[in-house]
Amino acid sequence: MIGAVAALLLMTSTCYVPPIDAPVVDPFRAPACVFCSGNRGLEYLPHSGATVVAAAPGVVAFSGMVAGVRYLVVDQADGRTATYGRIAVARVGVGHLVVAGDVVATTGDHFYFGLRQGQVYIDPAPFLGSPRYRPRLVPTDGSAPRTPPRPTLVCAAPRRGSGWATAAPRR
Repeated sequence: MIGAVAALLLMTSTCYVPPIDAPVVDPFRAPACVFCSGNRGLEYLPHSGATVVAAAPGVVAFSGMVAGVRYLVVDQADGRTATYGRIAVARVGVGHLVVAGDVVATTGDHFYFGLRQGQVYIDPAPFLGSPRYRPRLVPTDGSAPRTPPRPTLVCAAPRRGSGWATAAPRR
């Protein structure tokens, strides 16, 4: 199992794949204390039955119900733990190896995505990539354009205290 996790770590990119294509309706709000109120992840409003994909490679550590709500937890190869909550159907089980982009669940009418570093909840938003397409020329003579190249994922700028390791800028 260690070899498989090491192989997954090699495939880890700097940005996570967004777990769902839906609007965030309630952003991360760090609680003031362990038992204080806040939002320990991102709340999405998808259409019912939307596909949920793994944000990063890892191993499924938990799949089941907690207080009547279905959750899926993945111990990611980068050492963080991702929680996919309010899912309708889990498509993977405990011990399953997932790669970023693998379908792991489908949603009900709400969806939660949380991220932890150890036992500390961190804002997942700076880790989620946005697709960026390379500029390209398109024909103006009416002929069919070539298939565009695949987009790359670009992460948001890291925020202080986000758990994101920052490096000195290159000169």
